[in-house]
Amino acid sequence: MLFACGIGIGLFFFSVSEPLRHYTISEALPSNRFVNDAFLPDNTLAQIAMNITFYHWGLHAWVVYCVVGIILAFTSFRWDLPLTMKSCFYPLIGERIFGWLGDSIDILSIITTIFGVCTSLGLGAIQVNAGLHFLVPSIPVSTPVQMLIIWTITFCATISVVSGLRRGIRRISQASFMIGVFLMLVVMFLDQPQYILNLFIQSIGYYVQNLIQLSFHTDAFEQLSPSYGSQERGRVDATSDGESEWMNEWTVFYWSWWIAWSPFVGAFIAKISRGRTIREFIHGSLTAPVLFSFFWITVFGGSGIKMERAAAHKGLCCPNWNLTDCSLIPFDVMENKDRWGSYICDEGNCNPCSMDVINKTEEGYQNLTKKINDTVEFGSSMMVNNQQITRLSCHNKETMWFFLMASYGNIYGTVLSVVSMFGLFLYLLTSSDSGSLIIDTLASNGDNEPPVTQRIFWAMVEGACATSLLAAGGQSALVAIQTASIVAAFPYTIILNILCVSIYTALVQESKNEGERYEPPPFVLDRSPGLRHHMAARLMKETLKNIFLGPYNCGKCLARISGSKHPYVWQITLSILLIGLPVFYAIEIQLGIPGSSSIAWTCYFGFILYVTGARVLLRLRCEIPGNLIADFLITLFLWPSIIVQMTEHLDAGALNIVNKTGDHDSLDDRLDKASIDSEMDNIAKLYAGFGTSSTQPPENEISKV
Repeated sequence: MLFACGIGIGLFFFSVSEPLRHYTISEALPSNRFVNDAFLPDNTLAQIAMNITFYHWGLHAWVVYCVVGIILAFTSFRWDLPLTMKSCFYPLIGERIFGWLGDSIDILSIITTIFGVCTSLGLGAIQVNAGLHFLVPSIPVSTPVQMLIIWTITFCATISVVSGLRRGIRRISQASFMIGVFLMLVVMFLDQPQYILNLFIQSIGYYVQNLIQLSFHTDAFEQLSPSYGSQERGRVDATSDGESEWMNEWTVFYWSWWIAWSPFVGAFIAKISRGRTIREFIHGSLTAPVLFSFFWITVFGGSGIKMERAAAHKGLCCPNWNLTDCSLIPFDVMENKDRWGSYICDEGNCNPCSMDVINKTEEGYQNLTKKINDTVEFGSSMMVNNQQITRLSCHNKETMWFFLMASYGNIYGTVLSVVSMFGLFLYLLTSSDSGSLIIDTLASNGDNEPPVTQRIFWAMVEGACATSLLAAGGQSALVAIQTASIVAAFPYTIILNILCVSIYTALVQESKNEGERYEPPPFVLDRSPGLRHHMAARLMKETLKNIFLGPYNCGKCLARISGSKHPYVWQITLSILLIGLPVFYAIEIQLGIPGSSSIAWTCYFGFILYVTGARVLLRLRCEIPGNLIADFLITLFLWPSIIVQMTEHLDAGALNIVNKTGDHDSLDDRLDKASIDSEMDNIAKLYAGFGTSSTQPPENEISKV
């Protein structure tokens, strides 16, 4: 279930196409810095192509699921919190997860999950359509067919999710996984097992060796522009730089897709991981899936690169046929091969491959066009010893898989293609039904058995969303799907960073409290325990006021922390920095002065650093646990609330308590001790008012105490 839910359709879609795209130059897609380097040995380029694919499907991808799954399983099973994303924030905000803030986190998680699942449904529908057309050419590749595929999957997924986790989802995921293993083993043994196994070991070593460097590479220089003046600096090839769009087309899309799936897969992994240790969880959700993914990519990606080289050895290339005007050719042109290209090539201009095929053909014009019509891969594919060899780089991503399957002979190739179609359908079905189940759980506050009508509703919502993306994208449906994934993942990127702090905090407190649920320390989104008698409405009012009066109040806090009676310098400085954000943006928009927006953001971050500094100073003075990174991240997005917290702490006499006690108790403990002493005095007075010691206080007073 973990593998089928975690990556599903992705490895079918990209395991053959991605290594080929990194290994060859495509006119339709941007090229990376390696494939553009004419002096790089071809074998090294092939290994780098495998390594980039490993990078996109390796530790960096699965650790996203692991982060969400660990903290969600930990808080749910150790502290008996609901199995929803808001529980991940309990180590930071405590009981405030049971309110509007926690509900907002769950709503964002539901939206992100929907777009993540829709991305997979869209990609899967496109590939299933391509596979059906490959097997039955009369079935067109079109948006209506893809919509029909999505709704067929949605209907089956609805039945599965209504059946529940054990009867429906588990059995389908097991069947899809077994089909995937069958395909992987058959292809490995039909191909060259020695080559596949050697490539697997070699690629693992190359991945480990280059992991750190590749992890921090961002294509910074590629994003500038071509390297003008490179020849003056002694560079031989001025066109060997990678294209600036490559990082967005591949790495950014992948990270967005993984992050968009993180609440869904993380919650699913947590749901099936009760009773396991954290070490077992990491091995099960990180180590094993990564190794399996690497072997899958090695088998299919390595076989694809091998066939690409074999096709090049046979002289196959990528013609640009376009037969829309072939019937209009004059009779005299049919006798002149040099003029055929004007009618059978794209825009009347044949590329070198098309001209080479035309010059080598011994067929007449009509027979040639008939062959091109009957076999779309004519010129890029041929039969050798009853096996179809295809130049895979000539074809789009969704069809490469099926051309690879067809290379294993008429019988085995057809069987593998049909089994692949069945596996694709089941993987899509698993993604849809498990996604619907997790969305149901999030929407019902962690209920393991959400209502049936709600399950049906969310399954239909997924289908409708995927259909809308395909319809809106039209011919560029893949671009629309990728864009939706990136948009959905952006806000969740921030959440994942906060979850890392939450995991650290939870594990530290667990080691101290021995399994008991603890209250989070003050100054992390929540008010301190000694200040909880304030009304939530008042807190919200003060927070909204600080959007405009934040510099004034923060300046007062800084003056009180430092012992100064004159807060004016801080107030003026903070006001200038905060006002600089809208002012400089307005200057760029209204006056058209370039670069003003950069100054605006510089002012904003300067303001955030000032507020963060004040927060850190007060936290250190009051000996409140925390760290600088958490302070900065929370202040970056919630600085009005931070200023309210500082103000209320200072109004409650936090510094006075520290100065008077002189011990090493935290402010949290001292406030609790003061409130306990006060309550004990009230209890003593209460009992004294009832007369004798045998007299009992009223029932409502006992409850109050």
